[in-house]
Amino acid sequence: MRRESEGIRRTIEAIWHMESAKIIAVLARMLREVGLAEELAQDALLAALEQWPRTGLPENPAAWIMTAARNRAIDQLRRAKYVERRSTMLHDPDLTGGLEEDPALEQEISDDLLRLMFIACHPVLSMDARAALTLRLLAGLSIPEIARAFLTSETTIQQRIVRAKRTLEEARVPFDLPRNEDRSARLASVLEVIYLVFNEGFTATSGERWLRPELCEEALRLGRMLAEINPNESEVHGLVALMEIQASRNRARVGPNGEPVLLLEQNRAQWDPLLIARGLAALERAERLGGTLGPYGLQAAIAACHARARSPEQTDWVRIVALYDALAQLAPSPIVTLNGAVAIAMAYGAAAGLEIVDALQEDGRLANYHLLPSVRGELLKRLGRLDEAREEFSRAATLTRNERERELLRERVAACERPDGAVN
Repeated sequence: MRRESEGIRRTIEAIWHMESAKIIAVLARMLREVGLAEELAQDALLAALEQWPRTGLPENPAAWIMTAARNRAIDQLRRAKYVERRSTMLHDPDLTGGLEEDPALEQEISDDLLRLMFIACHPVLSMDARAALTLRLLAGLSIPEIARAFLTSETTIQQRIVRAKRTLEEARVPFDLPRNEDRSARLASVLEVIYLVFNEGFTATSGERWLRPELCEEALRLGRMLAEINPNESEVHGLVALMEIQASRNRARVGPNGEPVLLLEQNRAQWDPLLIARGLAALERAERLGGTLGPYGLQAAIAACHARARSPEQTDWVRIVALYDALAQLAPSPIVTLNGAVAIAMAYGAAAGLEIVDALQEDGRLANYHLLPSVRGELLKRLGRLDEAREEFSRAATLTRNERERELLRERVAACERPDGAVN
């Protein structure tokens, strides 16, 4: 009996993880208040946790929780004397046959999900707040899970989310779907938040782990969800393509002891062919829809060059240089220039890349960015200037906050002190 109850609890948790965003989105549209919507959705979840171990799983568990949550929202509206003004929202459809059987209902829920994404990623919020709120409302992560993901305290995350909800309420952020140019700007904010979450998983900024695959998976799930409800947006598919292809390398990016394995040193047989195929298909869709690729699409095209190559030597570095040039024109930044310099070094020699990196160093905007001295050290090492390379690797090691990356850079320092310059 106890084992059966544990099984039911795990089932409830899995359903909540998959369906909570839809439930909260529907309630937020009904109530026009994100905090209350989440509270009532949680109440419905607790009801399931209390009732199902006694009665067993209902025929459609997701629909049961959705109906329970909607009923709580309707009760709330009635108590607030909103019945007449919102009467059209109080017709509770029969969900017991399944959420997917009514196309009109599915479209309504898709619109609600998009509203919730736009709200959670609203520019009035700080980027940290947007990320935390998105993981809470749309990914269904608990406060402890979000805190672990970002290596901060549960109290900090809780306060961040509470302040975000208060800010949205005080700013009177509308719950309607934005239109025209405002919609494009708001969609860009959603993409930015999803990619921020993915990047934090792909290369953790701090802590003892180089990779946090659980964050990559959540970002991918959000990206796929967004692509499903925005099938005609080229950049949405571009972002999904980028994340799918990047995530395909995750198994090969970590050694047996958790140490980082850089791109040119990875065993490409460990790359996930399914994720690569999905990424290439999403990129093709982005190209069909947009004609000219946007920033995420261009980065996906760069990732695709790596994915198609069987070895570093077979990589089309000249095409990658051209793609970085296009990206620099569309979304100029010193980081794009730095990445482009790496490609130039691979295509045309370390000296050509070093010339660009030296200019970036003089520019000063990346003074505290650890990858600038890391890249410069690597190029100097290739040119045989080991003393200068050692200094650059040492400086990079002092700038990074990731313990695994610091160990890797210290190994680079030690390699520059050996006659052959080889890394153990």
